[in-house]
Amino acid sequence: MSSEGVKDDCLAWAARDPSGVLSPYKFSRRALGKDDVSLKITHCGVCYADVIWSKNKHGDSRYPLVPGHEIAGIVKEVGSSVSNFKVGDHVGVGTYVNSCRECEHCNDKEEVSCEKGSVYTFNGIDADGSITKGGYSSYIVVHERYCFRIPDGYPLASAAPLLCAGITVYNPMMRHKMNQPGKSLGVIGLGGLGHMAVKFGKAFGLKVTVLSTSISKKEEALSVLGADNFVITSDQAQMKALYKSLDFIIDTASGDHPFDPYLSLLKTAGVFVLVGFPSEVKFSPASLNIGMKTVAGSITGGTRVIQEMLDFCAANKIYPGIEVIPIQYINEALERMVKNDVKYRFVIDIENSLK
Repeated sequence: MSSEGVKDDCLAWAARDPSGVLSPYKFSRRALGKDDVSLKITHCGVCYADVIWSKNKHGDSRYPLVPGHEIAGIVKEVGSSVSNFKVGDHVGVGTYVNSCRECEHCNDKEEVSCEKGSVYTFNGIDADGSITKGGYSSYIVVHERYCFRIPDGYPLASAAPLLCAGITVYNPMMRHKMNQPGKSLGVIGLGGLGHMAVKFGKAFGLKVTVLSTSISKKEEALSVLGADNFVITSDQAQMKALYKSLDFIIDTASGDHPFDPYLSLLKTAGVFVLVGFPSEVKFSPASLNIGMKTVAGSITGGTRVIQEMLDFCAANKIYPGIEVIPIQYINEALERMVKNDVKYRFVIDIENSLK
């Protein structure tokens, strides 16, 4: 079945200018196409990307801007050709909502690397020329290819952060075989991404060391998240004790930091994966060449691995640490996130607060 779009029937919160301040906003979604799913949004995770584009940090923000790309909700309508979803299904939407569907990456279900560029869930330009608007809204219309089944019984609030924070660490961990029981993993940073890397590492049977600048996170890392070791990176004695002891490192820190000290912690042929976005990456060639180490980067993931991750989290009872908030608190939440004052991901209760 299909429906015509109703003018300004989508409630949202949007930024109007580079101040990044969000306030109530109404707009119209596109009409439901034959391959589309219309999703009533119940929850939306809060990502640092929401701050970046709300405040026009990259100079390409298109206002009014509705952020949000960690979306969970319930199918309320499907197009006539949709075969994978039905009304009432629990579904997620991540960081992109379209791609060319023709290139080798799309054919391999690695749409995040689409040669023509994937279309971001918000502040992107869709195939029809419209500007995409994200999950800080009451509903969204998305081609079924870019929707993901949330397993039965898995909480929608917990599912939302998996669509960006979770997949951003799960994807490179799987690609670089960081799922070998008994091997050792270092996790730099213990925020929204880092705490998920710890959870995945433990589920894979790795020995996990958290590498942090903040001693205040030690108890949480060891007692709550189950890390095996916690190291303050400014303590040279602690860092020296880790020399050549780690098989893998996943670096979630976006603030500027040195790389040579971390590369020295890798064993021969160790793998260092960067998923954060510091302003520059600089290290000595010797840190890489001596020991035959690999440095790699990664962002989110394709549709195949996202669904795999959701199923893995449900099967292994892996849940992100969340703080559920009403939409009316979003401006304070964004300020707190910039200060790293959240354990570990804000999730907006869209269903019960966006009226």
